[in-house]
Amino acid sequence: MSPLAMPNTAPNPLVARLCRYVRLSEAEQTVVDKAVAGPEIAVRQRRDLIREGDRPRGVPLIVEGWAFRYKTLEDGRRQIMSIHLPGDLCDIHGYILDEMDHSIGALTPVRYVELSPDRIDMMTGYSIPLTRALWWDALTKAATSREWIVNLGQRDALERLAHLFCELFFRLRAVGLVAGHSCDIPLTQTDLAETTGMTPVHVNRMVQELRGRGLIRWKGGEFEALDLEGLCDVAMFSPDYLHLDQAGRSPDHDG
Repeated sequence: MSPLAMPNTAPNPLVARLCRYVRLSEAEQTVVDKAVAGPEIAVRQRRDLIREGDRPRGVPLIVEGWAFRYKTLEDGRRQIMSIHLPGDLCDIHGYILDEMDHSIGALTPVRYVELSPDRIDMMTGYSIPLTRALWWDALTKAATSREWIVNLGQRDALERLAHLFCELFFRLRAVGLVAGHSCDIPLTQTDLAETTGMTPVHVNRMVQELRGRGLIRWKGGEFEALDLEGLCDVAMFSPDYLHLDQAGRSPDHDG
């Protein structure tokens, strides 16, 4: 994994993410650190963290690498429904399920910590600001799912792919995984096809179109936004649904 794929901000990527939503005190950040402390589980590339039908034991927190949520049809066709980056909780409410209704797999080699229900309760019960930050995180994931539905239903193929690149770039930048205008996007054209509802051949054409317009460079998983504003224009992309600057508008700490 290249240096661009390693966090370069807070040691705890979840703290970095939550502080985007709410200004957390040092004590609240320490609570998060304690909640996510524990043995890290390593999963090889293209292996599952948990499969549809399994009983969840806790909530995976991605520490390093890329994971994805997906469903597979009986004939083998697969739809990728979300991508999880370092600092992402894979559904904070997921542990209440009797069995998983989808699978979570590793796009790259992944290290994650499995948060038990008790550790989730430790965070949500500690303070109002910390609970609010976790709510914001869950709401942002729901907003992202809505945006993906719009992507599949209304944007054309070029807009769809450009929008995904924009989203990943902004999300990676929020957790310190962008250097200048460059980052790692370790997806294959098949991954992009299963995310955007296109064929790999069509994805290849759209990638070539974005390259031809001088908007992106993407080779061997290394991505560069050569013209980020132009890429956002093509995608009709606004990062508002990611709520990246919410902490600047949130109320001060309660009492």
